[in-house]
Amino acid sequence: MARDLEATLGVLEKLVAFPTVSECSNRDLIRYVADFLAGQGVESRVFADETGEKEGLIAHIGPDVAGGVLLSGHTDVVPVAGQDWRSDPWSLTERDGRFYGRGTCDMKGFLALALVAVPDMVAAPLRRPIQLAFSYDEEIGCRGSAAMIAALQEQYPRAEVVIVGEPTLWRVVSGHKGGIGLTTEIVGKAAHSSMPHLGVSAIAHATGLIDWHGRMMAACRADADPASGFDPPHSTLQVGTIQGGLAVNIIPDVCRFETDIRFMPRETAEHWISAYGEAVREVEAVMRAERPEARIVVTTADVIPALVPEENGRAEQLARQLTGDNSSNRVSYQTEAGHFQAAGHSTIVCGPGDIAQAHQADEYVSADQLRAGQAFMARLIESCR
Repeated sequence: MARDLEATLGVLEKLVAFPTVSECSNRDLIRYVADFLAGQGVESRVFADETGEKEGLIAHIGPDVAGGVLLSGHTDVVPVAGQDWRSDPWSLTERDGRFYGRGTCDMKGFLALALVAVPDMVAAPLRRPIQLAFSYDEEIGCRGSAAMIAALQEQYPRAEVVIVGEPTLWRVVSGHKGGIGLTTEIVGKAAHSSMPHLGVSAIAHATGLIDWHGRMMAACRADADPASGFDPPHSTLQVGTIQGGLAVNIIPDVCRFETDIRFMPRETAEHWISAYGEAVREVEAVMRAERPEARIVVTTADVIPALVPEENGRAEQLARQLTGDNSSNRVSYQTEAGHFQAAGHSTIVCGPGDIAQAHQADEYVSADQLRAGQAFMARLIESCR
């Protein structure tokens, strides 16, 4: 371990060792963080989901006033099952200036940097507070965001600026696409395949709605703005999973598929949900003309707001001061930044590591990125002193 990174790597090693994949509890990690903060004289508050198995944490450092800076990150990570790792994904391993382990990049590296900076925040002293907000279930649709933001609004002075430390190589990302997860269940009528007129094929009617996704994306592609900064520069729609049918000689009575829509910041989730709802009603009407009991049920699993670039946004201004980055950056993935902005915070995405490493086997964060993070935290503290 590099001497100048010893403290950061010590905390990162602890965080990586907690296998906080989304289907598991993250309580042990949160309790480690709470104990770490308590050791620095910082009180934290824990909030839980309805099961009590998932927890988030909030801490406030500095004067009890509004107008501070909030550092946000998620504690959950994606699974490692089926991936070919060269080393134990739950043990921080160094090779050639890179530190490997699940979550090193996405995004426990940022969490470690923020925690290790806490003693300097406490000693500063700060005239402008710094808040820490660590969430759960970001990787499965930002499902912990609402509880986290509600706890912040109810219990703490309002931060002026939010920095979400997702991996951007410390480039300032001012915009990202929004996201919608939909599940469509089509219920028809089973029959023997020799008598198709007695049934209603759920799969046959599903094909029309699946085709709708392709037609809508083609229309978005035709209307794309190459100067938008997004890759691709348009909204995208796709059906990621599908199940249906029991046997080749049975008219299938049920078909279920899942949809992923990633929309441009100039659009809204409501627009896309409404447009899809209209297409569903048209198909359902055709099915019910054949069998009145036929139906289609659409469930909205997740809605993640887009992060809309702000004109003269305070978060962007501060992040550029702290990093020296003046490039223009937009990304097609989603983060909790969209939720913070929707709640009225000036918000930016900026953190250590490369998003290309996220969710991959042999995920890593480099020593250079961690050193840049130490400098980032030092400058942040100085700006709030």
